[in-house]
Amino acid sequence: MSVSAAENAVAHLYHSWITGQVLTLVSRAGADAAEAFVFRLFRTQHHEKFLGGLTKLGLDHLPHAVAAARYHYFSNQLGGVQVEYLEVDERKAWIRYPPPRWIWQGSAICGIPSNVNRAMLHGWHAHNGVTLNNPRLGFVCTKTTVDGQPGLEGYYQEFDHVLAEDERLQFRPEEDCPWIDPASLPELDSNRWPEERRAKAYRNYAMEYLRNGLPILVSLFGPEQALYLGRLCGLQIGMHCYREIARLMQVSDDSPESFAQLLAALLIGSGDTVTRIGVDLEQNQWRIFQEGSIHPVVRQIWLSVYEGLLQAHNRFLKLNLDGQRITIASTTTSTTTSTTTSTTFNSR
Repeated sequence: MSVSAAENAVAHLYHSWITGQVLTLVSRAGADAAEAFVFRLFRTQHHEKFLGGLTKLGLDHLPHAVAAARYHYFSNQLGGVQVEYLEVDERKAWIRYPPPRWIWQGSAICGIPSNVNRAMLHGWHAHNGVTLNNPRLGFVCTKTTVDGQPGLEGYYQEFDHVLAEDERLQFRPEEDCPWIDPASLPELDSNRWPEERRAKAYRNYAMEYLRNGLPILVSLFGPEQALYLGRLCGLQIGMHCYREIARLMQVSDDSPESFAQLLAALLIGSGDTVTRIGVDLEQNQWRIFQEGSIHPVVRQIWLSVYEGLLQAHNRFLKLNLDGQRITIASTTTSTTTSTTTSTTFNSR
């Protein structure tokens, strides 16, 4: 199993997971709850990523409207999102996400209320001017796919006046993004962004949503409700992603050993350090979260997606969590003997 295959599998799993988590909230907790979650998630992502990302992408010297639009163009492109860009002048630049929308993949687009989709724009796009200390910079959204329009599109505009809070995000569906020539789209510097770095950025893009999203879930809904909402989603996503992940990882049978190999590859593909001895694994680094800095429920929710994978791999096997140790045990018994094969994962 190559690292690139594992990274692709991880990206697919976490991509599906964040989409599923929003849909779980819409269907189980209501659109307002999902809106609050999406707003908090994208505002947190913004505070963590935007300014540092401008520097990493070499955009911090550009006019603010251009820098903001190019940031969204390049950062989303690195994450596997289809996106277009058009610079009008130094005070106005368009970005356009043609369908299919990355975060509302597949038929999920039909289950996303307008207010939930707008929460993403309020959380991130409307705050770029604030972060850049430019009170005249805002975002004008002209189309949204969740409302049946041909893509999410809009432009960053540096206005002539200081914007009130409710002016930082505006909606003007009567306007249309001009045609964008694909040959005109800017490209990343391949020297600064070689293939290996791009592959890790692609993987990290999806993982970062869950790294921030699961603690936010606990903060908004409390441990008990978050465990229910998060675990249900994780199980469903794991089960429904299994076939594609098994194909990517070339899993050929339903044995405990095959799943141990699959899980080890996914953890390594996530950036963890794993030692494998036979069918035993020791997870020496849990990259996505820092132990001790998160609520214990987050680890249980995180485990659920792997439980879902295992249920689809072999429904007679079970993952058990005991502190930092995860075991795979058979649940199959007979009248004469019981199956004792287990796989142990020590995480520290």
